[in-house]
Amino acid sequence: MKNRSRSPSGAVRIIGGTWRGRRLPVVDAPGLRPTSDRIRETLFNWLAPLISGTRCLDLFAGTGALGLEALSRGAAEVCFVERQEAAARVLEESLRRFGSDAGRVVVADALRFLAGPPQQFDVIFLDPPFGDVDLGDLCKLLSDGWLAGGGRVYLEMPRARELPVLPPGWALLREKTAGQVRYALASKAPAQSGPDGPGGQ
Repeated sequence: MKNRSRSPSGAVRIIGGTWRGRRLPVVDAPGLRPTSDRIRETLFNWLAPLISGTRCLDLFAGTGALGLEALSRGAAEVCFVERQEAAARVLEESLRRFGSDAGRVVVADALRFLAGPPQQFDVIFLDPPFGDVDLGDLCKLLSDGWLAGGGRVYLEMPRARELPVLPPGWALLREKTAGQVRYALASKAPAQSGPDGPGGQ
């Protein structure tokens, strides 16, 4: 979770996989506060059957806790998008410390990034600063070529806010609350193919 208040500097830890127990610095930057251990543990339990080998997009990366957790648990590649240069530089340093070349950090505003040519991902993490971006609008943008068929999107928002209307062909898989946070996992239906197309006989 990231809100619009300033958070004290500190660190969070990766909770599973190869880098379990490794710590990530949290820079003192407006709107940046990483998703809690409790929520990340639940999320990656949901993703456990499919995270290995996936291509992921951490769209509001912050500390990179979600994307780095995915790499730690076997994701093949993560693109981290973070608009604050200081946070992006710290994230790049974390990747260097972990000896990983599977992460790519892009310093950019999320909406400007999505205005570029679509790149298809299997898992997308949406954890924007509360109140800054409409999750429904983000999902519409992502439905235009960014999410692979059968892919998953993680959504995090204030508990008091309703889940956004999902694009056609998307389905809500899971939803929970923890403290003042509502979080959910949605999926996009796999592409249909005829008997002579991909997957046909």
